[in-house]
Amino acid sequence: MFKSLFAKSPKQLYGWFGDYSSWAEVAAETSGYDAGVILEKTKTAILKVKNGEAVYERDSVNFNEKQYPFPLISFLLHSAALQKKPLHVLDFGGSLGSTYFQIKEFLTPEICASWNVVEQDHYVATGKEHFEDDRLKFYHSIADCQKANAIDLVVLSSVTQYLEEPHEFLSQLASYQFPFLLFDRTAFHYGDQDRLTLQIVPPEIYEASYPSWFFNQPRFLNHFQDHYQLVAEFTSYVKGEETMQINGQELGYDKGFYFQNKSIYA
Repeated sequence: MFKSLFAKSPKQLYGWFGDYSSWAEVAAETSGYDAGVILEKTKTAILKVKNGEAVYERDSVNFNEKQYPFPLISFLLHSAALQKKPLHVLDFGGSLGSTYFQIKEFLTPEICASWNVVEQDHYVATGKEHFEDDRLKFYHSIADCQKANAIDLVVLSSVTQYLEEPHEFLSQLASYQFPFLLFDRTAFHYGDQDRLTLQIVPPEIYEASYPSWFFNQPRFLNHFQDHYQLVAEFTSYVKGEETMQINGQELGYDKGFYFQNKSIYA
């Protein structure tokens, strides 16, 4: 997710806009997530990280200095300590392994047994061809991933707000009863209902637009009250995402949550 950028020209507004009544309505105005330019730019950026030509990649952009998601790292280590074994991590919507490469130095054999990305088909094909190794794997679905490994921790970083039916997904995710869930960089706003917006990406990142939800926080958390204990909540580690602008006004915010299955406390 990107910090909103506003230029002087009305035709050059970037960020989050509108309050749409349906996914189909906003999707008709967007280029979508599956545009080939996004995948190609992401692949190029992460290959530079893999090959040692860049330090860090986020949202297809390379950086000279790494920015660590310390809450994610802390709860990853905490989960491994509670499980008393290396974790099998499921990174849902994890691109081509962005988070894996970002924190790879922390993923020692004692902490991480496997890092499993579940993504769209074209990302999986590219991931398998260019990035998969003994520990980093790519799958088309959670079910396919589960056939290979018993998942301990699910990571969802800047992904849930880009699903067409997020609440159906969240209910299903809770029903799996994985030991740990970690949401990072998830968009919320202060309204009583979820808000569906049009996100326009700054062209210096790539030219694209897509639907993007801002969730009502109590409704979001309600999915997990039966099976999970909310252990911690935290703000986004990305500067500028602590508050989010919709139509140029600070109406939202990015936030993260760490859940443990209640059976761990039993």
